[in-house]
Amino acid sequence: MMRTYHCLPLFFWTYVFHTVDNTLLQEKAYSHLPSKQIVSLTKGDGKMLHRTKRGWMWNQFFLLEEYTGSDTQYVGKLHTDQDKGDGNLKYILTGDGAGSLFVIDENTGDIHAAKKLDREEKALYILRAKAIDRKTGRQVEPESEFIIKIHDINDNEPKFTKDLYTASVPEMSGVGTSVIQVTATDADDANYGNSAKIVYSILQGQPYFSVDPESGIIKTALPDMSRENREQYQVVIQAKDMGGQMGGLSGTTTVNITLTDVNNNPPRFPQSTYQFNSLESVPLGTHLGRIKANDPDTGENAEMKYSIADGDGADMFDVITDKDTQEGIIIVKQNLDFEKKMLYTLRVDVSNTHPDPRFLHLGPFKDTAVVKVSVQDADEPPVFSKFSYLIEVDEDVKEGSIIGQVTAYDPDAMNNVIKYSVDRHTDLDRTFSIHSENGSIFTLKPLDRESSPWHNITIMATELNNPKQSSHIPVFIRILDINDHAPEFATYYETFVCENAKSGQLIQTVSVTDRDDPPRGHKFFFEPVPDVPLNPNFTIVDNKDNTAGILTRKDGYSRTKMSTYLLPILIFDNDYPIQSSTGTLTIRVCACDKHGNMQSCNAEALVLAAGLSTGAMVAILLCVVILLILVVLFAALKRQRKKEPLILSKDDVRDNIVTYNDEGGGEEDTQAFDIGTLRNPEAREDSKLRRDVLPDTVFQVRRTVPLWDHIDVQDFIHRRLKENDADPSAPPYDSLATYAYEGDASVADSLSSLESLTADGNQDYDYLSDWGPRFKKLADMYGGDDSDRD
Repeated sequence: MMRTYHCLPLFFWTYVFHTVDNTLLQEKAYSHLPSKQIVSLTKGDGKMLHRTKRGWMWNQFFLLEEYTGSDTQYVGKLHTDQDKGDGNLKYILTGDGAGSLFVIDENTGDIHAAKKLDREEKALYILRAKAIDRKTGRQVEPESEFIIKIHDINDNEPKFTKDLYTASVPEMSGVGTSVIQVTATDADDANYGNSAKIVYSILQGQPYFSVDPESGIIKTALPDMSRENREQYQVVIQAKDMGGQMGGLSGTTTVNITLTDVNNNPPRFPQSTYQFNSLESVPLGTHLGRIKANDPDTGENAEMKYSIADGDGADMFDVITDKDTQEGIIIVKQNLDFEKKMLYTLRVDVSNTHPDPRFLHLGPFKDTAVVKVSVQDADEPPVFSKFSYLIEVDEDVKEGSIIGQVTAYDPDAMNNVIKYSVDRHTDLDRTFSIHSENGSIFTLKPLDRESSPWHNITIMATELNNPKQSSHIPVFIRILDINDHAPEFATYYETFVCENAKSGQLIQTVSVTDRDDPPRGHKFFFEPVPDVPLNPNFTIVDNKDNTAGILTRKDGYSRTKMSTYLLPILIFDNDYPIQSSTGTLTIRVCACDKHGNMQSCNAEALVLAAGLSTGAMVAILLCVVILLILVVLFAALKRQRKKEPLILSKDDVRDNIVTYNDEGGGEEDTQAFDIGTLRNPEAREDSKLRRDVLPDTVFQVRRTVPLWDHIDVQDFIHRRLKENDADPSAPPYDSLATYAYEGDASVADSLSSLESLTADGNQDYDYLSDWGPRFKKLADMYGGDDSDRD
């Protein structure tokens, strides 16, 4: 490196001297060339602007970066053909870095770099130069622009895009399998020399991996690398510039490579034989133990499946796979019996569920192990000879009769004694019982199929020495039918015959039911009662289909003579023993229309008018009820319209009803009512308004027709009633109307004292003593001076 830097200044100054010499030669060559002027524009004041041909002479300047010398670095020289060498011209430099990075000798035009430059920071600088006459201050040359380019040196090492790369490649991959590509960059100028030309190489990771020197692609270098042997690799890659030559700069990165798993390993049992023990009493599905095969692969490549290949216990046991642990679980498939078999042998296979066809050539991807299961004896409950029992018994069996038997045994080698019993929860009525030693079932109560055709009970068998060991079995008892019920009518029949019925007319079809259930089905027969073999009115016809028809035997029936007929019918079945019953059919005689539809069957209907149907009678009754309701509503409305009287004192003098409820004592009974007053022809006809009630409307006072002598009292009252009913001024509530008074020709004269004040003096009441004992009280009250004083 140091030798290279020492050679560079020599190369640089050789180049500069060559450039300066060329510049001086150009200055000499161009110094004799005349300047040409070209008219380009005309100002507004009439002066012409001239464009002078440029007289600057220099080549493009180049400068090496990272100069380390003690003196300033010479860049180049500015010169114009207007410079006569007399010192009258002044050179001025402006632009990028002028005065700071680049300085110019204003007399000679020499340019030097004042500082060390870095191409990676800035590759070129654009500057402008002027040449000014010192005396006049006029530019002898127009301002011109030139470029200083920084030449690159190899001062930047390659850098990778990542400090650490992570990659993976399947195990067992072939040589040259691409793993990952790494990339490095160099900040030096790729267009100048080999400073930025990078070459990749592997420093660590051989002989497993290699790297392409130009692209940086990392590849496998060994065949059949196994993840099970080694999974992680660390590879160090170097990137070197200068095309990898000596003196080039370099950088490194680390790549962590993982071998991913493939299914290249079959599962293997760690042992060839497994031993398990089980009680014979374990329930189905019990887990006896676990077996596990080893597979170096991971993930789904290590997933396994267990199965039973063969063996004498293939039907008794099964194996399932635990997906989480990849273990095989041995479970009980059927009930075990120590007394039948004490040892079972199984062959269990294990295989991968996702084999890779690329590696099948490595061998079968499965393994086999032997599993032995030893059955241990256990105290088992009794076992019945059947899973259930069905017993059939006739319903007329006698109490205490044996109807069946159940048997159970102890499966253990000890063969304990068995005790039988009935589960009373299934026989709450205690209809059955069982012999505790031999299992014989017998009845305790009579049986009735019609009440309970089936009895389902449970029988328990218990070891005598160990009551905890028990078992139970269902027993279904079917009660068989016997013919112990007589047939009877299926329903109550309301039968009628029309008065106008003809002979041989069907009036009713009857059917019967029987609570018995004969095995060949029901068959019923119908006959007249033997006591009355021939009925003159009706005939019983057996239809041979368990029904019978009732037919008439004459034309016409009369309700007046006989409204109801009773027809006894003998019914019997065909089972053994034959059961029979007598059903009586009630037949009513009814009136019917010409189509045979019943109209009335009651005898009271005969007194009604001919042709008046039941519907008409119902309509008449309905009308009467409606009229009664209207009358009640009208009376209620009249009560609501009743007005309060104008006189509300206790001395109300309105007419009152006086009840005369005795027959009287004849002509001598002067206290009785004298009906002769009603015959008085001079009774007042004037109809006066009520003074104690305020009338709604003032009507003209009506005049009644004068009465005549010897008028009939009944006719008189009727006429008064008509007059008051038609009177619009009558009060709107019940009141007593006066139709007559005593008149002027009373034999006893008036007894009233209303006109006593008009007399000049005291009246003489002595004549009252002459009227007899009945007026003695009045004579004592009004007769004599003492009476007046009192």
